[in-house]
Amino acid sequence: ADHDNSINAKEIQTFLDNVGHKGVHPRAFKMLDELAHDHPISIKEFKSWLVLATKFGCDKNSGFALDYAKYPEVGERKPCSEESDWHSWNATTMSQSIRRMQYAVRGTIVMRADELKAEGAEILFTNIGNPQAVGQPPITFFRQVEALADLPAEYGVDHPDVTSMFPADVVERAKKVRDILGGAGTGAYTGSQGALGFRKDVADFIQKRDGHPAYPGNIFISNGASSAIEMVLTTLVASELDGIMIPIPQYPIYSALIAKLTGRQIGYFLDEENNWAAPLEELEMRLHEAQADGIDVKALAIINPGNPTGQVLSREDLEVICKFCAQNGIVLLADEVYQRNVYSPDKEFLSAKKIAMETPGCENLQLVSFHSTSKGVIGECGRRGGYMELHNIDDYVQSQLYKLASSGLCSNVPGQIMTSLMVNPPQPGDESYELFEKEETEIFEGLKRRAKALVEGLNAVDGITCNPAEGAMYAFPNVQLPEKAVEYADKHGMTPDTLYAMSLLDETGICVVPASGFGQKEGRYGFRTTFLPPDEKMMPAIELFATHHQNFCKKFE
Repeated sequence: ADHDNSINAKEIQTFLDNVGHKGVHPRAFKMLDELAHDHPISIKEFKSWLVLATKFGCDKNSGFALDYAKYPEVGERKPCSEESDWHSWNATTMSQSIRRMQYAVRGTIVMRADELKAEGAEILFTNIGNPQAVGQPPITFFRQVEALADLPAEYGVDHPDVTSMFPADVVERAKKVRDILGGAGTGAYTGSQGALGFRKDVADFIQKRDGHPAYPGNIFISNGASSAIEMVLTTLVASELDGIMIPIPQYPIYSALIAKLTGRQIGYFLDEENNWAAPLEELEMRLHEAQADGIDVKALAIINPGNPTGQVLSREDLEVICKFCAQNGIVLLADEVYQRNVYSPDKEFLSAKKIAMETPGCENLQLVSFHSTSKGVIGECGRRGGYMELHNIDDYVQSQLYKLASSGLCSNVPGQIMTSLMVNPPQPGDESYELFEKEETEIFEGLKRRAKALVEGLNAVDGITCNPAEGAMYAFPNVQLPEKAVEYADKHGMTPDTLYAMSLLDETGICVVPASGFGQKEGRYGFRTTFLPPDEKMMPAIELFATHHQNFCKKFE
């Protein structure tokens, strides 16, 4: 820079000739060159250009700050003047990894949907796996135990009329919960790894599920699976050259956290024509490419059943992945939060832990598995309950994970209780079992019925194809868009499937997530939708998907 803190055109040209263009908005360099030939650029202008150039990388979702400013769910706040320059904490000085981070599930389309809802429009939210928000009822037994555990003893478990108000097994379980908490109730901290009694319940569940030993000392109870995933990635990523292999399409918590931690995202593409399988050739190619770029591949994530793709991995699929990770010293992160959501009669959920224990060559596989109370048929998203199990993880690393957990004291206690209830529900012969079984079956069969109807309805639309939703809570259709729509979207600075999703929202009130938010192959467009709303809302929506697609294609003929 010159002595007057400005940068001249020659210096800018040297910068343009030497800097890499990856991760920068394509028009940014031309803009900078034009500015430099107009006048010497001040340091402040150059910093502002850097912010603009890298804003959300090359993705066309740069309006997030503007969307937030008018987001009705925020509530009233005191605005700051846009012209003020006294903020030392600003777009230039803040963490640039946070600025570039994206989370499409609650992005621009959802903010627009909330805005329309605030204006009185009827919106069908199929953008997120939040079952109880769209009408799924809670399981009675779980809520009864939580209520008694929360109440002071004299008004709850020790009340003389408690057995006339609650089933006997509910009272018994609530007393056990209170004993595990040491008599302090739900308002006190537990150990940072989670209360030992609840972790024993989780270990028993895993052992019964897989037929192999599980240990409470290797269990961490967490605020949903998300916080456990963040803990593990935080401990894994040590430098900007540390890479995490993630499936494409993927659930965007992985890309968001990797960006936040300044690691490297290494996408391996799932094969849509082969029911979203992960071919060994693809895994090996992406690993070798990363290594050639000097990246140290630390871990690989799988999501089974798939989100957003809905496939259920077979034993053969899992063996390929487990062997690949074991042979290359890669930690396997197994996101298994939808393990209860398997609808295809010829498919079953098999855990990565079970496969690792039963597959030669996987004896030294380093594995972390995740589960949650938010999904399955329990759907208790707001309770923020979940756990992770460590398998073959270095003792020192586990101690550091504990240290990280202890910095947050402990996960929330109601979530810990709900996790214990999820893995240890009423059993045949218990007073609550009949009602529990009825409620679970109704929820599961509804999900299964709507999954089938949705996929069949989408496949009946000319220009839309969709693989079966074998599990999880989503369909992820491939949508053929007119070329004029693609050109229009590009001209207006958005992805084509964002244009499509916004059109769907405005025309029908259905809120979905553009497929670009999950990642997909170049030239593919689509969206992710849940099938969580009840039949009386979901079935008409299937027809609206078809009508909208026809109207959209006519508009851009």
